[in-house]
Amino acid sequence: MVERLDQTAVQGGRIAPKAPRLSPPYSCLSDRTCKKDKQKMKITKSDGEWKDKLTDEQYRVTRMKGTERAFTGLYHDCKDAGVYRCVCCGAPLFHSDAKFDSGTGWPSFQEAVEPDAVETTSDNSLFMHRTEVLCATCDAHLGHVFDDGPGPSQKRFCINSAALNLEREGDAASQQGSVRNVREEQP
Repeated sequence: MVERLDQTAVQGGRIAPKAPRLSPPYSCLSDRTCKKDKQKMKITKSDGEWKDKLTDEQYRVTRMKGTERAFTGLYHDCKDAGVYRCVCCGAPLFHSDAKFDSGTGWPSFQEAVEPDAVETTSDNSLFMHRTEVLCATCDAHLGHVFDDGPGPSQKRFCINSAALNLEREGDAASQQGSVRNVREEQP
């Protein structure tokens, strides 16, 4: 019985196969929850290392706190199921089940996959007060959160597509925890 439980996870009161192990410190289970392993690690890199890893747009948005133009991002109208991960470090941030169409031109989510997957800080730039959303693992700028969303949380996490990588359900390549880097995809 111990061996069987090592290869399975309890899902909705029944035993189901575990999803493949993803890169530490995260694992996503087949019940669409992502859980951090006990040890929380903060990822830090030099500006040069981030520039080598990311495209110019990804770097501008995530490391320089930029914003992509509305309705131009890869995921603003994406309906595919899966987990949205940080483009910088691969940490799971949002699940597609929490995504909704806010009409703003950016991907919007009601909640993060886990409460501690993202961090927030006060942002007083552009002559207004907003709440900035950061990846809790690598401090990448993701976007902003507002109190005008649907559902019980009434939160709208307005996130830049350039800060995300969608790990689609059933996509074998993404099951290994790979991170999209458009720089490598360009000829």
